[in-house]
Amino acid sequence: MAKLNSIYTRQRECQDCHKCIRECPVKAIRVEDGYARVVSELCIMCGNCVLACPHDAKQVRDDLPDAKALLTSGRRVIASLAPSFVAQFSGVHPAQLIHALKRLGFFAVSETALGAQQVSASSYALMHSEPKQIWISSACPVVVDFIAKYHPECQPHLSEVLSPLLTHCKMLREHYGDDIATVFIGPCIAKKKEAEQHPELLDVVLTFEDLDRWLTEEKIHLEEIDPTPEDRFQPQEAQEGALYPIDGGMVPGVAGNREANSLQFMSFSGIANVEQALKSIPEWHPEHNIFFELTACAGSCVNGPKAARSTSVARRRYDILSYAKPAARLPRKPSLGIAGHYDAAPVARTEYSELQLSEAMRTVGKYSAEDELNCGGCGYDSCRDFARALLDHNAERMMCATYTRKLAQKKANALLQKMPSAVVIVNEDLKVIESNERFTRLFATDTGQSTDLEGSALGVVVPFSNLFKRVLETGKDIVGHDIRYQRSILNTSIFTIEPHAVMCGIFQDITQPIFQKEQIIGRAREVIQKNLKTVQQIAYLLGENAADSEITLNSIVSSFSPEEADDSDAAEKP
Repeated sequence: MAKLNSIYTRQRECQDCHKCIRECPVKAIRVEDGYARVVSELCIMCGNCVLACPHDAKQVRDDLPDAKALLTSGRRVIASLAPSFVAQFSGVHPAQLIHALKRLGFFAVSETALGAQQVSASSYALMHSEPKQIWISSACPVVVDFIAKYHPECQPHLSEVLSPLLTHCKMLREHYGDDIATVFIGPCIAKKKEAEQHPELLDVVLTFEDLDRWLTEEKIHLEEIDPTPEDRFQPQEAQEGALYPIDGGMVPGVAGNREANSLQFMSFSGIANVEQALKSIPEWHPEHNIFFELTACAGSCVNGPKAARSTSVARRRYDILSYAKPAARLPRKPSLGIAGHYDAAPVARTEYSELQLSEAMRTVGKYSAEDELNCGGCGYDSCRDFARALLDHNAERMMCATYTRKLAQKKANALLQKMPSAVVIVNEDLKVIESNERFTRLFATDTGQSTDLEGSALGVVVPFSNLFKRVLETGKDIVGHDIRYQRSILNTSIFTIEPHAVMCGIFQDITQPIFQKEQIIGRAREVIQKNLKTVQQIAYLLGENAADSEITLNSIVSSFSPEEADDSDAAEKP
């Protein structure tokens, strides 16, 4: 059975809000049949859509069953714990968490930060291998994917070093042997893709939310655990690598013991800031080496898509800084080869002509520059971006709020004009918002009013505007009220559309033949319904007589129905 994508959409919960499109930095969303799904080949796994969705329609694949199965496989399973665990489980001693993970079945618990330290050491060596170069950290898998897909021109500047997690997995296999299994636990969704790309190193990825759920299922309460001396990180505790989850956390390990020079080390977090930083890199030829620490999440990993948000980012950063232990000597010497190669796989973008874009915009009623509102309601930054999405088949016309509103208005106007009754809609000032032709013929022609009644005072058009005022003030609808108007009797219904703001009035001239027939038909149908109730109650007494009565009444209805009357009238005409 094929696995779900790491991020997928629950169709029933998707509510056409387009918020995921607005928050997706690369617009990796395709709307089909009214619901938005993630396009995996465009996605960079940042998780913004998961955080943004107000209906929890965007979900992260649940890999907890795979982790549980791994623990029952007989293999030694090592937990690689992301360094942001300190902020996630604030107030919990690391030994308590280690004890809990062992109770779940893990053979040992190790800090991913150990791998981060090796990445820093390798990055330092790489940085000093060539002068006057710009190096971009490969620690964040989202940034690596973003560069590969959308900024391949920056690909040569990526440091060809494995990520901290994959480096840690390699270290664990060096220490324990290749027969172990590894499960990462952290705030990052993109690590799931790393597991898919490197199954020889990483077996399963869980989020902190998964771990919370698992502990709850097993009724393990971290704060109640009394740890033992054996509950410690293996093979040893991390030091400066524990700083990796915060902005600039990578710099101390790469810079060494000397103070990090701001001219040589720069940190940017959040995809918008990362994209701005990448713009100048290909044309930039600095006088000395420059190292860019780029992370996709604003505030870095401590603010990952599956990080706890019960406390502020500042408090989480503080917890990380308080926990990290400075190393005696930096930089470290690399202890194993962790070279990684990242092939560029840029997303193919179709370039559209001005004519094609104009044609696409015309399909949603945008015929000139003035029609391009660029409101962002569709999720795209501009109407032209939306047009490109339409041409890419990633969007639907109904996503445009202006187009949808105009379409609904056209349909409502058509329905209003086709109604056999006279209809008027008025506002709280008793001025006409809209009316149909029958209303105009019934009232305006007799009063000498213009055929365009929009904005007219209702009291000038009809003599009973007080009824509308009563509905406006009381909020109580008037239904089926007969009013004598000139030589006609108008069956009137006035009801609220928006309380104390907008009302609608419907008028039927029941003195006209067609309405007389409709009244007779309505009365006959009432008799039928009453007769059927009687049949149900005393059927054994009525027997076939009830059925005969129903046939007789139905024949009355048929004889007076407008369709048959029209047909007979047509037959009499020469």
